[in-house]
Amino acid sequence: MTLNIRRISAGFAAAMVLVGVAIPSAEAIPLLNGFGGPSGYGLAQNCVHPNDDGSYAGGPNATLGTPVAIPITTAFPNGLNFYGGNYRTMYVNTNGNITFRGAVPTYTPSAFPIANQPMIAPWWADVDTRGGNPPTNNNICFHVEPNRIVVTWNNVGYYNSHHNFLNDFQLVLTSSSTCSNTGNFDVEFRYNRCEWTTGDASGGTNGRGGTPAQVGFDAGNRMNFVSLPMSRMASILDVCRQTNVAGGQPGLWRFQVAGGEVTGGCTGAGVACTVPNQRGICAQGVQVCAGMGTTCRQVNMPGARRCNGYDNDCDGTVDEDDSLCQRNQVCDRGSCVERCQGELGCLTGRTCTDRGTCIETSCLNVMCPSGQRCSGGMCVGVCDGFSCPNGQTCRGGRCVDPCAGITCGEREICENDPTTNVGRCVPACQCRPCAQGQTCQPDGRCVADACVGVTCPTGQYCNNGTCRDACEVGPDQRICPSGEACLMGQCTPGATPVRDGGTATTDASSRVDVGPLPDTGVRTDSGVRTDTGVRTDAGRSDGGFLTVNDRSTCTCSTVGARTSGSSKLMALGLSVGLGLVLRRRRNAKRAA
Repeated sequence: MTLNIRRISAGFAAAMVLVGVAIPSAEAIPLLNGFGGPSGYGLAQNCVHPNDDGSYAGGPNATLGTPVAIPITTAFPNGLNFYGGNYRTMYVNTNGNITFRGAVPTYTPSAFPIANQPMIAPWWADVDTRGGNPPTNNNICFHVEPNRIVVTWNNVGYYNSHHNFLNDFQLVLTSSSTCSNTGNFDVEFRYNRCEWTTGDASGGTNGRGGTPAQVGFDAGNRMNFVSLPMSRMASILDVCRQTNVAGGQPGLWRFQVAGGEVTGGCTGAGVACTVPNQRGICAQGVQVCAGMGTTCRQVNMPGARRCNGYDNDCDGTVDEDDSLCQRNQVCDRGSCVERCQGELGCLTGRTCTDRGTCIETSCLNVMCPSGQRCSGGMCVGVCDGFSCPNGQTCRGGRCVDPCAGITCGEREICENDPTTNVGRCVPACQCRPCAQGQTCQPDGRCVADACVGVTCPTGQYCNNGTCRDACEVGPDQRICPSGEACLMGQCTPGATPVRDGGTATTDASSRVDVGPLPDTGVRTDSGVRTDTGVRTDAGRSDGGFLTVNDRSTCTCSTVGARTSGSSKLMALGLSVGLGLVLRRRRNAKRAA
């Protein structure tokens, strides 16, 4: 999918938590300090010498010469994973950005994306630190410590040596909420003072006009980037007055970089969607973050044909073939049920159809829309009226493992999101603390202290130190969808549950099995059997009506999950590359 910059900006604007606070642009969120040096933003050897269009070159006494790559492995031992590249050094550039493949002296910000230079830019514009009062003011310093990098542009002026308006901002990279050895990291832009947008050589006058600052992320491949919507506009000053953090202080902007891509800051994730050019269950998707917007990610891959009301092999046809069921059964709207034989074949209140299926008489002429079934003559949700075994959730009328088919990254685990009942990838407990009363296990999961060391048989789970049957439900609840039985913690189509010493249930109101019973003689309850070995009731309490077409999209999927493939934020490449920008002559600038 290709998105242009206008579409990206619109998606980001929808994600904003705009905090319109009437405060001066010079007073927003405080910057982090206490890192030593004259200004508190970094030791003297970690500060950039006063310059225009330079980069860190070895300390404040260095001359404008060869930029020095700054090692970052103290903070990130395995480097940073940023849009397909793994970087162990960075360049701190005077003009409000850091880069990874080399220094960038370009002073007029180009619209993202540009070529061959991955960049994180809290304020890419024409910074000039030759005026003012360095080293306590108008200086650029960095600080590197385990799990964190802080780069500060402290009350910097603009070209040509102007210091009447100042910008005070900071870039913070941290692995505090992820594992440092995954390459994932969090990003903060912090803005304390926003007073100018443009240098004189970028068309500006008195710090305004011309080509204002660019803020965001660029992969350096002319495709992937994230740009704040007010970039290169006069309204870029609003970064001091706004935030993308719910309840955050004005001037605070946070992002996440996971799997090499910017993922934080978007809205609309978790909403069901239809995957373009896919059919059947393969068309079911979920919106996931892609830069500042979302993209529809496929959650189901083609599988074996099953009688479950879905197009499982994604060939465009719902699997309703009777050959998918056992002998003397018929596939009826998503379930294998016993063939009935005329008026003698169904329980009271049910009718045998021409297809050989027993349905509720009240449902004979009821056709339900996609995602619903008929019960008592009314259409109800496919997930209504039953519970799923412990650890499973309902998806499209079936009980499934919410993490099935989800592949997470290194040092991540999949867990069910209790707010949406869908699986999501989260940092393993080695990367985030467990809640009180829980202990981190080697598999990355937090386990209640009472269950540490407790191993339960298949189909059971530990609850307060005791193994419990995953099929347990309350006395007034039904386990599994109609036509399925809970066996060994799984809802199994066509199975017969065995309870209390091996006696199959005979309560027609609560039966969930549809498989053939053994031919042991005459049944004396309402589900009459003859000696032919053919069960004469369908064993269904809802008539078996489940109308689901091959483009049904139930609201179940995963947020932040990584399945096969990569969700990348695509944009139209610009014809002007970085090389062309770097060749721009600065005669006008130097003439001043």
